[in-house]
Amino acid sequence: MSLSVNFTEAVNNAIEAIKYPYVTPGLFAPIRYTLDGGGKRIRPRLLLAAYLACGGKEISEAMPQALGLEMFHNFTLLHDDVMDNADIRRGRPTVHRKWDVPSAILSGDAMLTMASQLMGECEDSKLREILRLFNDTAMEIYEGQQMDMEFENRNDVSVDEYMEMIRLKTSVLLACACRTGAYLAGASEEDCKLFYDYGIALGLAFQLRDDWLDTFGDPLEFGKEIGGDIINAKKTWLLITAMQEAPEEISDILAEDLENAERIFQVKRTYNSLNLDARCSRLVNSYVEHAVACLDKIDITPEARDFFADLARRSANRTH
Repeated sequence: MSLSVNFTEAVNNAIEAIKYPYVTPGLFAPIRYTLDGGGKRIRPRLLLAAYLACGGKEISEAMPQALGLEMFHNFTLLHDDVMDNADIRRGRPTVHRKWDVPSAILSGDAMLTMASQLMGECEDSKLREILRLFNDTAMEIYEGQQMDMEFENRNDVSVDEYMEMIRLKTSVLLACACRTGAYLAGASEEDCKLFYDYGIALGLAFQLRDDWLDTFGDPLEFGKEIGGDIINAKKTWLLITAMQEAPEEISDILAEDLENAERIFQVKRTYNSLNLDARCSRLVNSYVEHAVACLDKIDITPEARDFFADLARRSANRTH
């Protein structure tokens, strides 16, 4: 089947068609609210595209797993918002603000269980591997979140530690999506592994581009104010590299009692003196090219190869 399918529309229609129990609507209203909030749907899109690329016939056959990963992703966001005490998600009040914290926690728990149920809707012969991969991925994401939390109280985080954290927190779920789609379609173990490696590289490029956009992006295109990571002294590749290469300068700026705009200006000036804008962009591109190199070894059509290569390259140049 051609990969010209509108995957986003198909996923959104499937999300809209989810039937929730009516016995306890208070449990499921926050779930529907969370899923209706939109997002890029990149994880289910990757899963469905990999499924078709590796010989799958109808995307409906892999839709339960696509929904399962999207459900799981949104569960992590819901609980992240509680942990971060965040007010806004995708331009709307977070669940714990619209309802309350206990509702957010319980509905998040229900989302996790629903995700597991959806992942298990496959042939018995594939069930064990699908659930193993899903559960392993979930545990890695929790580990990545724990690392991210611990980084908040450390000033000695290395670039290698940071890259491992974003691999766990971001990349593994993209990789899981790719491998799951390929596996459901009956791809060889070698091709499943290559698709997984593609997803890892794509995720690293995606997160590093996020770091870049938060500091160097256009606020009108990015959709929010620039410099939030700097204001919060969030450990990103940019800040960690600057702390290693200009430690006194960065420490002095972060220690000063500055207005937000002035702090952003001074930190960006240090970043520019270290050429971090261009260096971060080059690193993003290196991961994109690694992702594309994986595709060249997979037994898929030129059309499918171009689809995934274009997706990777667009991630390196996205503006929001």
